[in-house]
Amino acid sequence: MEKMWAGRFEKALDKQADDFNSSIHFDKKMYKQDIRGSLEHALMLCTCGIISKIEYEKIAEGLSSILEDLNSGALSFDENAEDIHMFIEAELTKRIGDYGKKLHTARSRNDQVALDLRLYMRDQVSDIISLLKELISAIKEQAEKNQDAIMPGYTHLQRAQPITFAHHLLAYAMMLIRDVTRLEDATKRMNYSPLGSCALAGTTYPTNRDMVAKNLGFDGVCMNSIDGVSDRDYCIELESAFATIMMHLSRFSEEIILWSSWEFKFVELDDSYTTGSSIMPQKKNPDMAELVRGKTGRVYGDLMATLTMLKGIPLAYNKDMQEDKEAIFDATETVIKCIQVFIPMIKTMKPIKENMYNAAGRGFINATDLADYLTKKGMPFRSAYKIVGTIVGECIKKDITLDKMTLEEYKSHSDMFENDLYEEISLESCVAKRISKGSTGYASVKEQLDYVAEFLK
Repeated sequence: MEKMWAGRFEKALDKQADDFNSSIHFDKKMYKQDIRGSLEHALMLCTCGIISKIEYEKIAEGLSSILEDLNSGALSFDENAEDIHMFIEAELTKRIGDYGKKLHTARSRNDQVALDLRLYMRDQVSDIISLLKELISAIKEQAEKNQDAIMPGYTHLQRAQPITFAHHLLAYAMMLIRDVTRLEDATKRMNYSPLGSCALAGTTYPTNRDMVAKNLGFDGVCMNSIDGVSDRDYCIELESAFATIMMHLSRFSEEIILWSSWEFKFVELDDSYTTGSSIMPQKKNPDMAELVRGKTGRVYGDLMATLTMLKGIPLAYNKDMQEDKEAIFDATETVIKCIQVFIPMIKTMKPIKENMYNAAGRGFINATDLADYLTKKGMPFRSAYKIVGTIVGECIKKDITLDKMTLEEYKSHSDMFENDLYEEISLESCVAKRISKGSTGYASVKEQLDYVAEFLK
């Protein structure tokens, strides 16, 4: 295929250099956005009197037929084309003749690719937000069914205080809600049209950039043409948001991996989201969760690749910027695949409440409540803390739990202890007494569930 820019050159591009330079094998993903942008650009050219109505109609008819044929598979991408823009323009010219050569009036590939990428990422982000909301809904459903499931809450991976499984799950719902709003915020800043910036300096034609921007659903136009073609902040913002999503999924995966181990056995994953061993017949491996955890580093790498690519290039467009697409495409596809497998994995996950409760019964996770018991009777908290610490030490020596200590043994430490202490340190009471907003108490968890439900509306 002859290059559109071949007029200046006496020699053809070296084959190896041509392959190295080509981006058609990955930027062909944007063919729908490229054609959509071209249709609106052609309409604007016609409206502004830059091309005639018949020229516009021929271009629109040709572009629509290319879109239809690409969608149906009747037309294949030419891997010898330099990029998706050149492929579509060459195919258009092949179909409608010289009319096709007028399409590129008052634009450059620099603003064209900037437009395509914004349109493509806007569509992809919309899909990711929908998937995140579906995952939040799956977490909410599990939380609703497990409001009474008591488990140990951890700090430093040491048993700390009793909480409900619902409360723990909802922590991830809150993270994912922030992820949704983070993507929405980034999209707002991305949603400005660069088309009409041309190569970098704008155009001498009397174009109407605002018309194109409005028709394509943008909130306005990039106000500086140099910035319009060289800005990739939105890629960095989105990749940063994707990296944060993956960090959240990775943390959740790590807990699922722990919970499904024999050492915890708090949950059992469905067979559909686990694998076996080629040599150990007893194994049930949480491979989906492990892969999500592993793919997190991949998305981090995409972010770092884009930051590094952009950090040293002068204004305006440079060929380095071709590297933005493989990174953002990979990050996008990785996030989508991870969320898609995570949703059913969470939906089908079976909590084992008895094991959670038994684990909560060990580890003295009601010690803080015992200290609070003394504090409510007037003892300074630090004094109560010291007494309870001594009692825990005694229990460890005797290999018993706090509820197995006799009242006489308690009174040897303080006369404030009475029979009602046993009710105070029961796991159910420890949870129910947590009445502060956002806590593990039953009323608070219900409030959190209502908050998530309202968000999902």
